[in-house]
Amino acid sequence: MKISKHKVAAIHYTLTDNKGNVLDSSEGREPLYYLHGEGNLIPGMEEGLEGHEKGKKMKLKISPEKGYGVRDEKMIQKVPRSAFGGEKVEKGMQFQTGNGGVVTVTDVGLTDVTVDANHALAGVELNFDVEVIDVRDASTDEIAHGHVHGSGGHH
Repeated sequence: MKISKHKVAAIHYTLTDNKGNVLDSSEGREPLYYLHGEGNLIPGMEEGLEGHEKGKKMKLKISPEKGYGVRDEKMIQKVPRSAFGGEKVEKGMQFQTGNGGVVTVTDVGLTDVTVDANHALAGVELNFDVEVIDVRDASTDEIAHGHVHGSGGHH
């Protein structure tokens, strides 16, 4: 069975940057299960896995445009320290915004805090070593809900 729209695929992966630094991996964990064709993975990953079968091992190089996007300098802004309600604020901390996004603190000044709403991997070329562990038909409920149920997915 080949990976295609509305198939559930299970993969093991290791993600590295162009310097070979491991950014994420499923090693030592259960495989990642996802419903193909529903946007549950970054676009370049879904495109690279399309049509492959159980047992296939591959390397995928994904551009920022097909990954987490290019960095957008407009997503970096200074906000008054008072916006944090007196909480201790340090560089590297992350906060959820009112609209469900996440910002990372990049600088803390006396009166202002600089935050960045870009994804941490925005602008980064991604290198995946992937092995397809399993491919199966999705259930009607999984298709209706847009994600995997059961093993490796939402219960």
